[in-house]
Amino acid sequence: MNEKRIYLTGFMTSGKSTLGPILANVLGMEFFDLDKEIEKKEKQTIVEIFEKEGESYFREVEHGILKNLSKKDCVVISLGGGTITNKINFDLLQSTGKIIYLKVSPNNLYKRLKNKIDRPLFRDLVLGEKSEEDFLEKIKELLEKRREYYEKADLIIETDMQPIGRTVDKTANKIMALFNEKS
Repeated sequence: MNEKRIYLTGFMTSGKSTLGPILANVLGMEFFDLDKEIEKKEKQTIVEIFEKEGESYFREVEHGILKNLSKKDCVVISLGGGTITNKINFDLLQSTGKIIYLKVSPNNLYKRLKNKIDRPLFRDLVLGEKSEEDFLEKIKELLEKRREYYEKADLIIETDMQPIGRTVDKTANKIMALFNEKS
């Protein structure tokens, strides 16, 4: 599997950072979490970057790090939820590897996000103790904006109901099949 790159995309809390290292291990690849790489480079959390520098600065840094990671061989890279929606990023992803979309329903995303304050786009909703309807509306709005990119993935894995072990096994097999058919 030399020169192979797998990009995991999906909404925040879809399981990219959980599935990524396990998948990389199963496939004998190296794992990178794009958000963690950004935090390492910037020496601050994603929330701090959003608060101090703004989203456009964050997206610039994100693109630069993604560009560097996309030159590595034999890697699984967990993307931020919005990384793929930048056309330049999307074209880079498509031309350098395989994109896998981890798809989760809005209701399950709500359950996973409702108490998390480390997600800049949802921090105000959590701290403001907003209703489930407010959360779901925001989740659906973001999913709708991102859908055209998410659904262009080479592989879509629905992760709502599967235990992580089964998801990893199935995903690894599907990825190997995907690489083998294109080789």
